Amino acid sequence: MALVALATAPLGLAGGKAGEIGMVTFHLERDGGDRDPKRVFTQMDDGKERIFGRTPEISMKDIVSFRPFPSGEGEQFGIVFMLSDAAKRRLNSISTAHQGKYLLAQANGRVVDGVVIDKPVNDGMIVIWKGLIDQDVKLFDKVLPRFGDDGKPVKKKK
Repeated sequence: MALVALATAPLGLAGGKAGEIGMVTFHLERDGGDRDPKRVFTQMDDGKERIFGRTPEISMKDIVSFRPFPSGEGEQFGIVFMLSDAAKRRLNSISTAHQGKYLLAQANGRVVDGVVIDKPVNDGMIVIWKGLIDQDVKLFDKVLPRFGDDGKPVKKKK
């Protein structure tokens, strides 16, 4: 599975709407010229301020299913999201055109992870590597189906 390379730094809270449940958005780093708070928000990364577009590049409407996994950081989880065909093409285009830029993930109104785009992503999957908790997974279960290792939907236990 080709994915954006993990190159995260401690990313704090910013830019999300508190109170959203079962929501995830991915925001692309912007150049420093635009500082309009209606269009961008800032995020500190190892003492460096980075600017991200407020409008997400990928959001819940683009996701068809998900699969959580233990992140290896205590009680945290990561999640693989499978994208719709249109979002798959859009992610490929974004990851081709913006190599070297950060893609920031927000889940349920808080920043949880960020990656540096190092190559085109063409498999239609996008990952949050860490920062999610059990409650996040439960919220995603309410709004999205899970998929298995084969990419097919997992039947829910009754």
